[in-house]
Amino acid sequence: MRGMDIEAEALLQEAHESIEAAQNYRRELQQRLQGLQQARRQINESAAQTRDVLKQHFQDLKGTLTRLLDERLVTLLQEVEVIEQQNIKPLDDCQKLIEHGVRTAEDLVREGEIAVRGGVGEKNEQLCSFTKKALHIQLDSLPEVPSLVEVPCLSAQLDDSFLSIAKNQIFNHGTVASQPPVQIAELIERPGAILVRWCKVDDDFVAQDYRLQYRKSVSNHFEDVYVGSETEFLVLHMDPNVEYQFRVCARGDGRQEWSPWSISQLGHTSLVPHEWTTGVEGYSLSSRRNITLRNDSPSDGVLYSKAPTYFCGQTLTFRIETLGQIDKRDSIGVCVEQLIGCESLQRDKAVCISMNGAVFVNGKEMTNQLPAVSSGSTVTFDMEVVNLGPSNNNEGANFKLRVTIGSNNREVVFDWVLDQPCDSLYFGCSFSYPGWKVLVF
Repeated sequence: MRGMDIEAEALLQEAHESIEAAQNYRRELQQRLQGLQQARRQINESAAQTRDVLKQHFQDLKGTLTRLLDERLVTLLQEVEVIEQQNIKPLDDCQKLIEHGVRTAEDLVREGEIAVRGGVGEKNEQLCSFTKKALHIQLDSLPEVPSLVEVPCLSAQLDDSFLSIAKNQIFNHGTVASQPPVQIAELIERPGAILVRWCKVDDDFVAQDYRLQYRKSVSNHFEDVYVGSETEFLVLHMDPNVEYQFRVCARGDGRQEWSPWSISQLGHTSLVPHEWTTGVEGYSLSSRRNITLRNDSPSDGVLYSKAPTYFCGQTLTFRIETLGQIDKRDSIGVCVEQLIGCESLQRDKAVCISMNGAVFVNGKEMTNQLPAVSSGSTVTFDMEVVNLGPSNNNEGANFKLRVTIGSNNREVVFDWVLDQPCDSLYFGCSFSYPGWKVLVF
């Protein structure tokens, strides 16, 4: 009897497992159906939108071409009018002169005929007067009349090849693509920022520039955030835990128009932005507290971050916006803890770089150096945990971080040994003279 109960329980358990597997299978199939519906909706909606774009474009094109042709016709007709009027006027003047001569000659003929018919005494007097008048009129002087080859003969020169050229251009105008030539590949969260990377999906498309846009919500308009030849861009000033929509397009080599937009992607960052500590004498901050300016006031020493917001595996970047007078104690870097009253980060439990390129680890200068910073220079810190091993003095475990500091296309890599594990680090800077302006992200 006990054996039958065990068998029944096993069958019941197997049945429950089969039901659960069937439920999971059904759930997975339903998710795939939803995915298919989304794919179908994307095809249908993008096709409808493309039809509308094509219809509107060609309607606008027809209207523009008709207007341009009408304007060109009016211009040519005006040219005909001007040429006609300019060249008819001399002929009109010549005609008036000839008609006046004809009337004068007719009058002279009539006077001559009367003189010839007059009496003997009267006739001599009239003939004498007529002869003098005829001599005065200069009957042998005739006005010049231009020959037909000397006057314009207007015509229209119309290039018949225009229609074939226009036909060829129209037949090749516009293309329909199943996919935009570039798509967003990944969105990576950074402290108060999102790193957007994109890639080409059309191997035949030769990109000259890319254009990245974003918007905070669907109610807002997309804004340009980057135009250039790079295939990634760090978008700063992102509010934590807020979704942003991104899209990218490209411009072909030698072309002016932009390609269709990529499929928009949603991204957000859960990491709070890096901020400098407020209220430190000698430093002024921007409204977002990610930019500090060394002012004219006496300094309290090192300006630290508000919190230890740098974590291993991330990239911490400082951008030198403006320069000031260099002091050998000036430095930017990271540290385990805030030590109030220190005049520089060139101390224990800190790694930093001075403005002349010297690298300091726990207050000791390394032999390897980086180039001196300049206006617009970026200095990056990357760290990863190497291992946890026993220390030499048996007081605990050494915590080792592999540090990479980059500046002006140069890098130094070294291991930073700490006496205890550290989950997060502060960043900081110190400048002796005013004028230095640093952005952190």
